[in-house]
Amino acid sequence: MKYLIIAVIAFCSPTVVFCQDITGLWKGTLFNDSTQQTLPYEVYINKSKGKYTGFSQTWFLVNGEKYYGIKKIRARIAKDGKVVIQDEGLMENNYPPNTNKKVIQLNVLDLQGMEENATLNGLFVTNSTRVLSELTGKISLKKITAASTESSLMEYLHRTAGTTDITSIK
Repeated sequence: MKYLIIAVIAFCSPTVVFCQDITGLWKGTLFNDSTQQTLPYEVYINKSKGKYTGFSQTWFLVNGEKYYGIKKIRARIAKDGKVVIQDEGLMENNYPPNTNKKVIQLNVLDLQGMEENATLNGLFVTNSTRVLSELTGKISLKKITAASTESSLMEYLHRTAGTTDITSIK
């Protein structure tokens, strides 16, 4: 009985998250608290030399026009088991002229489920700039295991495979 209790405690502990694989393509939505819009959001996470890096693609609607930004990201698993993703730099965009391109997004997400049922859900916040206020909202992502899934982020990564830091695309 003692061993069963120890096994249950170990299994339910946040450190179990360290054993789970967060690499791969994650697709879902980003809900912006300010605009009350739910927009598509994709993240690709890769692990190389013990560090998580990758890319994200965020969509925006401004005056009915659809804009996107692809950013390089870094990720980590915090001691409490949360998956923390932060923008590192803008790689490509179709933003309108005079748009501030130095907005950095920080996501703090809970990893739930395993493999094909894995989800990342949590909150995001952006930095404020001279022109823009801080934005907040919610993120809901599901791990995508099917290679045939349509993804504009993966199209970008395949197109720029020689110029980006991708060691493998699943």
